[in-house]
Amino acid sequence: MSERGEANGRARRQKGADPSEGPRTGSRLRRLLRLLGVLAVIVLPVNAFVARPFAVPSSSMENTVRPGDRLLVNKLAYAFDGHPRRGDVVVFDGRGHFVRGVAKRTGVLEGLRSLGRDLGLMPAGETIFFMRVMGVGGDRVTSTGPGGRITVNGVPIDESSYLAEGDEPSDVAFDVVVPDGKLWVMGDHRSASHDSRDHLGDPAGGFVPERRVIGRAEWVVYPFGHWTGVDRSAAFAATAGTDGHRDRR
Repeated sequence: MSERGEANGRARRQKGADPSEGPRTGSRLRRLLRLLGVLAVIVLPVNAFVARPFAVPSSSMENTVRPGDRLLVNKLAYAFDGHPRRGDVVVFDGRGHFVRGVAKRTGVLEGLRSLGRDLGLMPAGETIFFMRVMGVGGDRVTSTGPGGRITVNGVPIDESSYLAEGDEPSDVAFDVVVPDGKLWVMGDHRSASHDSRDHLGDPAGGFVPERRVIGRAEWVVYPFGHWTGVDRSAAFAATAGTDGHRDRR
């Protein structure tokens, strides 16, 4: 081949004239889309019925869980006639009780956000809350305010193992009896938690219906340095057998 012919060949190659490149790129894209479809078929039913990841949006449960932590929530924890127990860390939908008048968003962008929340890639929505169960149906939960412990059915609760450093058990006094089928919930970072205490004057009285509970927090799975189980506190063991309706240990 002449020098001139070789130069022309090099010029064509530098321009990227490769007729097979387009089909290869299309094939890779199709494989990626198929993989995403398979993942969606596997992950979304698990999210709907068994377990779901949640990204923690706020500091209300520090230091048990922190903003940005990814929690794995057991959606079967209270299935088959089970009930939340004192000390459980639960995830619940606060619409109609903690949050009122939230407009439903629509559109493609909101659909992508919703998918990101379902996969635990984005923070949970503004109606989703992470709290510790302090009282169940029939319980009397009281606080005398700063300097005093919270009591459940007359039993003082030692919360030193999980309360945020420097926080009081409660900076406000209250005395409530939890209706049957409802929960009294509080965050572990009491000074930063907008929990049942903040809704005492609301029509729902600060109580969360059990039916609004999505599941029980089981594990912090990300970041890996904070990988840990979210255990029910032993502080509530002394309350066994004390409530007004039924014993929920």
